[in-house]
Amino acid sequence: MTFSLKALGRYKYILLLLLAALVLLLLPSGSGSGGAEGEEARLEQVLSEVAGAGRVSVLCSENGAAVVCDGAADAAVRLALTRAVSDYTGLGSDRISVLARA
Repeated sequence: MTFSLKALGRYKYILLLLLAALVLLLLPSGSGSGGAEGEEARLEQVLSEVAGAGRVSVLCSENGAAVVCDGAADAAVRLALTRAVSDYTGLGSDRISVLARA
């Protein structure tokens, strides 16, 4: 089987498209630690809309999550926040701490 450059000419646009796709796949996606911070910010925004939660800060890791908020003294607020974080992250409720802001 002989290989000819003329044969490549017929497929040059397809080859260019495949090459561009490969370059895009190899580029960093930017979903490193900045992505995790973005997810925490989104979670903070949603949790702050829970009735009685007030101002909310969130810290997530693979092993757990800590939520600090103004309304943590209320058991119903703690339960609502724990359930929301559990649903969003997939963490069990034993891995989520909801604490009162100082």
